[in-house]
Amino acid sequence: MLSKRLASTAAICLLLAVGTAACGGDKDSAASGPKLDTDKLSAQEIEKQAKDALAGASAVKIAGTMAGEDGKTTIDLSLDTKGQCTGSMGMPGMGSFEIISDGKATYLKPDKEFWKAFGGPKGEQAAELFKGRYLTGFENDPQMKSLTTVCNLAELSKKITEDDGTKSKAEKGSAGTVNGAKTFSLKVTNDDGEQSTIHIATEGRFYPVRIEKASGKDGGQLDFTDYDKPVAIKVPAADNVIDFAKFKQQLQTA
Repeated sequence: MLSKRLASTAAICLLLAVGTAACGGDKDSAASGPKLDTDKLSAQEIEKQAKDALAGASAVKIAGTMAGEDGKTTIDLSLDTKGQCTGSMGMPGMGSFEIISDGKATYLKPDKEFWKAFGGPKGEQAAELFKGRYLTGFENDPQMKSLTTVCNLAELSKKITEDDGTKSKAEKGSAGTVNGAKTFSLKVTNDDGEQSTIHIATEGRFYPVRIEKASGKDGGQLDFTDYDKPVAIKVPAADNVIDFAKFKQQLQTA
């Protein structure tokens, strides 16, 4: 089911680092486009409309928090199907980091807390030695390679929308408004009895614009905005970047 895939994939993406619209896109074009017939369509058919819309999006911004046993995980990330992205992520007990990708190279700028946690015994030294600098060149590193997947909307959409074999139950909710967009909600209960609410745009393209998970260990909310809006990338200056291999070498000799 879409809600489970969205919520779990977002949480997984954040963990991968150690491990989707002004909602609905442009309001003027949405207002003149098709409307979602929530009276005639079943909950499953409405959900499929949202999955198909997300799979066809060229760009999106995902922002929100997901709660877990260790605390809250945060994400504020704009990404597209070209592998470009810009934004930030944060994890409980691990600090946060800025991330930039131009589709070819990925740049990571951790905060002090992240450096200290990531650097282990030499974390304090790493935080001071590499303060304010970006890491790059870890696309082929087994531990860091997954970061490039986070920035690829095509790959992320595939993980979110593909059938995962679960038998979650979707039920119709009600009409509403999310971030200025007209929406219709679906109530979804997964195999474990955990409930989520998907808010789907009802005009123009039927994008999912908000996911809320009120029960279970992964409670939280994710907003999906700026659909199909070009992602503006500003690659950091070369003198403010350090290669990941050199970083590891300098950390060992620090």
